[in-house]
Amino acid sequence: MLLAASAGFSVAQAQETNAVTIKNFMFSPMAITVKAGTTVTWKNLDGEPHTVVNDAGLFRSAALDQNETFQYKFDKPGVYKIFCGIHPNMRATVTVQ
Repeated sequence: MLLAASAGFSVAQAQETNAVTIKNFMFSPMAITVKAGTTVTWKNLDGEPHTVVNDAGLFRSAALDQNETFQYKFDKPGVYKIFCGIHPNMRATVTVQ
């Protein structure tokens, strides 16, 4: 039972490392590297709405208000360029191995 609890804790920790915050009109971190099959979560901490858009059209979030999140599971290796559809100067990269 203790083993299962510690394994669950490890999974929770791993999920947090796949989190990107949106704050001060920036994605943080601006570049993240994950393994194929990983779900990345973006959370908007700004008072202004933001979107999470892939420049190749693979995904596009709805406008995220403060404290709202968007998740996307990256199944295929590659480099994914991300930007905010409302503020296109906000850019980030997700590298999937």
